[in-house]
Amino acid sequence: MMDQTKEQRVCIKFCANLGKSATQAPAMIQQAFRDQSLSRAQVFQWHALFKTGHTSVDGDTQRDAEAAQLLKLLHEFKELIRQDQHWTIHEIVEVVGICYGTYQWVLTEEFGMHCVTAKFVPRTDS
Repeated sequence: MMDQTKEQRVCIKFCANLGKSATQAPAMIQQAFRDQSLSRAQVFQWHALFKTGHTSVDGDTQRDAEAAQLLKLLHEFKELIRQDQHWTIHEIVEVVGICYGTYQWVLTEEFGMHCVTAKFVPRTDS
């Protein structure tokens, strides 16, 4: 029998494969697993890993290290945007040291933002 943590990772992988956003996944996990659900941060970590091509749902130290690094990078992105929303992608890419496409993907897919007059702002779905 699969342990609940691994079961939740499978569900997060399923959400990521369906195109659910990182903000939708924690709510779905919470609804399904209630008090035994992974923390919001853990769901974000695993969602980000699966969206970037990882396939294993096993929690090994290599994956945990990658997840921690990715979460740190996402936090750094959010902090830069929070400090000054007038940053361009090119400026942030130079500061953080990643490729343009990766950062653009993070803004649109992970943070649910889109470009409005060359600025990224939260998406408002009608």
